[in-house]
Amino acid sequence: MNPLQDILDSDLDPTETQEWIEAMNAVIQHDGTERAHQLLERMVEVSRRAGAMLPFQPTTEYINTIPPHLQPQMPGDPAMEWKIRCILRWNAMAMVVRANRKPGELGGHIASFASSATLYDVGFNHFWRAPSESHPGDLLYVQGHSSPGVYARAFLEGRLSESQLDHFRMEVDGRGISSYPHPWLMPDFWQTPTVSMGLGPISAIYQARFWKYLEHRDLMPKSDRKVWCFMGDGECDEPESLGAITLGGREQLDNLCFVINCNLQRLDGPVRGNGKIIQELEGAFRGAGWNVIKVVWGSYWDPLLQKDHAGMLRKLMMETVDGEYQNCKAFGGAYTRENFFNRYEETKALVASLSDEDIWRLNRGGHDPHKVYAAYAAAMAHKGQPTVILAKTVKGYGMGSAGESLNPTHQTKKLDDAAVRAFRDRFKIPVPDDKLSEVPFYHPGEDSPEVKYMKERRAALGGPLPQRRAKADESFEVPKLESFDRLLKASGDREISTTMSFVQALNIVLRDKQVGPRVVPIVADEARTFGMEGLFRQIGIYAPFGQKYKPVDADQLMYYREDAAGQVLQEGITECGAFSSWLAAATSYSTNNLPMLPFYIFYSMFGFQRIGDSAWQAADMRARGFLLGATAGRTTLNGEGLQHEDGHSHLLAGSIPNCKPYDPTFGFEVAVILQHGMKRMLTDQVDEYYYLTLMNENYPHPEMPKGAEEGIIKGMYLLQDSGAGTKGKSKGKGKSAQPCVQLLGSGTILREVMAAAELLEKDFGVAADIWSCPSFTELRRDGYDVERWNRLHPEAKQKRKSYVAECLEGRSGPTIAATDYVRQYADQIRAFVPGRYTVLGTDGFGRSDTRANLRRFFEVDRYYIAHAAIAALAEDGTMNAKDVARAIKEYKIDVDKANPLTV
Repeated sequence: MNPLQDILDSDLDPTETQEWIEAMNAVIQHDGTERAHQLLERMVEVSRRAGAMLPFQPTTEYINTIPPHLQPQMPGDPAMEWKIRCILRWNAMAMVVRANRKPGELGGHIASFASSATLYDVGFNHFWRAPSESHPGDLLYVQGHSSPGVYARAFLEGRLSESQLDHFRMEVDGRGISSYPHPWLMPDFWQTPTVSMGLGPISAIYQARFWKYLEHRDLMPKSDRKVWCFMGDGECDEPESLGAITLGGREQLDNLCFVINCNLQRLDGPVRGNGKIIQELEGAFRGAGWNVIKVVWGSYWDPLLQKDHAGMLRKLMMETVDGEYQNCKAFGGAYTRENFFNRYEETKALVASLSDEDIWRLNRGGHDPHKVYAAYAAAMAHKGQPTVILAKTVKGYGMGSAGESLNPTHQTKKLDDAAVRAFRDRFKIPVPDDKLSEVPFYHPGEDSPEVKYMKERRAALGGPLPQRRAKADESFEVPKLESFDRLLKASGDREISTTMSFVQALNIVLRDKQVGPRVVPIVADEARTFGMEGLFRQIGIYAPFGQKYKPVDADQLMYYREDAAGQVLQEGITECGAFSSWLAAATSYSTNNLPMLPFYIFYSMFGFQRIGDSAWQAADMRARGFLLGATAGRTTLNGEGLQHEDGHSHLLAGSIPNCKPYDPTFGFEVAVILQHGMKRMLTDQVDEYYYLTLMNENYPHPEMPKGAEEGIIKGMYLLQDSGAGTKGKSKGKGKSAQPCVQLLGSGTILREVMAAAELLEKDFGVAADIWSCPSFTELRRDGYDVERWNRLHPEAKQKRKSYVAECLEGRSGPTIAATDYVRQYADQIRAFVPGRYTVLGTDGFGRSDTRANLRRFFEVDRYYIAHAAIAALAEDGTMNAKDVARAIKEYKIDVDKANPLTV
């Protein structure tokens, strides 16, 4: 028992309580609700000072936030807009049903847009601005499953043809339209990819923040443009959906609006069958500092709520769980009367004069355009906070017995003729009975009142949406390669890491007058790890309200400086958030007509592995920028252990078609790749992005070999020519050619390859040509492209050769490759390597130890590389088993050591 709660639950003096209530009502009537709120806050303050433990209540009653008397008048022609919505609903349904009456089981979704049609329609007709000379335009994150409804609108506007609609989800032959919002597949239409659920919300938050960043840095004028993000209530269970909402409240992102379609159902059933998802979300967002607007009930409920003087209807609304609300919509008015209203005599009396059909007609707020308009208008006017609109709807609205408010609704993609007829009748679509089996698209005509109205509304808002800018109006000349001269020369006795090489290159770019201001350095709380803390003072850390404290290291040269105009995005410990910032910057050329150059540096193990879905989202969104995977490789990070050691990020990066992954060893390779990437993305405006792995291991860097630039970009160049590698040539005075091998490596293991070459020469008289391979992935892509061309051109006079073959043909001896990644990374080029090919890699679990011990454990150190070369020469008959045995003994190789893949 809780005595305090007993006191709170009881009323010690009902008369006094009534006096307080009457007094508060008088304040509200005389001075308004704001004065009442002020008084209540003071009373709470007094009570807490006296020791009262007042519980925080982040939720309000289960009614609309905006009462009817504060609801603005909706402009336009509501009757006309209803007709338009009916046509959109029909065409969206027809698109999916027609697709699934064809062979092939194309899939699709009807129920999501059916529930959210009004939410989109009000925005398109009254709020969402397109880019124009007078406005930069709003940005829409459309809920992926609602794409048919957006296509249906574009069809009426003349932006999409009937043929395109009829080829929904049939894109291969170039006639169709994509299943979901995919900018890669529809580059002039979709603005943002969202259907990998959860990524839209977190991207929208960081997109809105990035706009504030650009405004504070005077790169973009301030405006009232907004990011509108649509999502489903079930989607809110994705960690990314709500994981960053505190950022929105903390940084007062009043340019951001979430619209959550609360149809109370996820893919398989109720979102919160035993609870209330709207109340749960209200608490989460209000606690995170958001402005929360609930749109729960439609206008037909207003008279009932006004007559609810005893508050019993409100009490009943709060008590009823979502699972029961779904029953009420699924089973009709009679069921709702008996199982909802009849629970209390007071609520039973409220609907005594209503028929069952009247009760069935009681609408949810998300289907009432007047309620939705009021919410959107309030969101547009609100300052100092982001806004979330929680709109209650019916999943499968209009589908009737075929799926309205039923658990399988989300999966419904086929309707029989009876269901199609019911749909037509409900929305009054003029399709004759003899055409119903065809489920034809309906267009009222270019000169129809409906189409004219739609176009007029969009013209007033700047033009059609969604629309995407494929290229920025301006391109940039980037720094020439000579600008990185210090990195192209040998470092001499100075030992540096490729991470430091990158930081030096970044500083060179930052000093460029044209490109420097467009650079966006991004870190997830690891700047000091990567030696980037110098940027804190140099260009400042972005903080929207400036630095309100004196940092503890203020007396140091590289102190922690925050600034409203800061350039560095220091995101804290959030890889998903940091990547979302990178994505906003990497697509700024499209969303803002303002090309930016983002560099996001992170622990490589916590990159593609953790945010791989977002990396594909970036590919879809045609991002341009650099990702830097630091402390890369499975053996370069001293002491950290299994979950910090990356041996596979290049495989993940290489699976993304427009991601260009590189594993450089030397500073000149880093400089060449960065300069090439900048030119491609900023000057040529190619929709690709770059992934570079960087190491924290220090060693001397040689000067760039003459003419190596092309090979670095293609993925392979000759670093050291033994002079004996060309077939038919001999080194020395002997009659027979000197044994020779081709050694390939990348990243930090290339230095082990170089050391292995010295061992082979010294101990066995074997010459070695050394090839640096900054990108086995690019080599593979080239090889398969050549292979495909040759296969498709059987009568060509001359077959093409892969770049790997061009490099290695004519070279003697087997080829050995070693990297700090799993064997599959270097094994990608096996099909294009002439002769014997041996690959060493770091398959297995990482672990803590010194670099030398780790490389011995994973069998990628110089001794294992040299041994592999002798073994390959023996297999080719150039050497013999005794030579292999001598190498084992000479290099102290434990032949009984467990396979690192299994331990």
